[in-house]
Amino acid sequence: MRKPVSRIVIALLAVLTVLIGFPAAAEVQALPTVDMEAVLKAAQIDPRRADSAITPGSKPSVLLVEQALAAKGLLASSYADGHFGTRTIDAYAAYQRSLGYTGIDASGLPGPTSLRTLGEQRYTVVKLVSAGSKVTYHGKLMNTRTKAMLVEAERRFGTSFGVTQGSYNAGGTPASAGTHDGGGALDISVSGMSSTTRTNAARALRQVGFAAWVRTPAQGDWGYHIHAIALADPDQSTGAYHQSGDYYLGYNGLANRAPDDGPAVTKVTWEEYQRAN
Repeated sequence: MRKPVSRIVIALLAVLTVLIGFPAAAEVQALPTVDMEAVLKAAQIDPRRADSAITPGSKPSVLLVEQALAAKGLLASSYADGHFGTRTIDAYAAYQRSLGYTGIDASGLPGPTSLRTLGEQRYTVVKLVSAGSKVTYHGKLMNTRTKAMLVEAERRFGTSFGVTQGSYNAGGTPASAGTHDGGGALDISVSGMSSTTRTNAARALRQVGFAAWVRTPAQGDWGYHIHAIALADPDQSTGAYHQSGDYYLGYNGLANRAPDDGPAVTKVTWEEYQRAN
C-alpha cells in the first residue's frame, strides 16, 4: 500500500508551480546592469567638465556604481547623482586600494575586475572593456586592444606607422607628463610626412578610437609627432584619461586646454567602431 504524500510536500509543490507559472516572479530577482562602456566614458569626461553635467547615456550605470561606493562608506550619498566627477573618481580609487591595487591600477578609472567585484549582489556588468595582455608591436610595449586599434588605423591610412614611444612606460619621457605610464598611449613618428599627410594619419587614428593630435615643436619640448590615446582603455594613467576627456570636450589635450586642433571626425571608442564596421 502506498504511503500518503506529506501535506508539506504538496504545499511546496504548489508554491513551485505558482512561481514557475509566473515569469515575472523570477524577473524580480534579476539584478540591474551596469554598462562598462558608458561608465568609462563618463569617468573620462565628467572630471574634466566645468560643471556637474552628466555624460549622455551614462546616468543609470554611473548611479549604480556610485550607490555601491556609498554603501561601502566611500562616497557621500549626496554625490551619488550620475555624474562621475572627481569625488567619484577619488571614491573609486579608494575602493581599488581596498582591493590591494596600487599605482595605475588604483587611478579611479574602473577596470572590469573591480567593477564586477563592486557590483556583487547589486548589479551585473555588460559591455565589458578589457585592455588585454601586454605585447610588443613595432618594437614598443602596448596592450592587445591598443595593438588591434593601431593595426586597423594603419589599414585605413594605407601604410605602417613608426612608434617612437609605447605604453606602460613609467618614468619615460618627461615631456609626456605621465600619460604613457599606463595603457593606451602611443607616440607616432611623422618623419618625412607633409602637413597634409600628418593630418591624414591623425584622422585615421581618430576614426578607430584614438584621441590623436599632431604635436609641433611650437607646443613643447619635442619635435613633430602624433600623440595618441586609446579612448576607454581601462589601463590608462590619470594624465591619459584626462586627455581623453578633453578630446571629447573639444580641447587639444595639452595643459593650456586650447581648442582641438586636429581633424574633425565622429568620436568613437574602439568598441563603437567595431560595431559600426
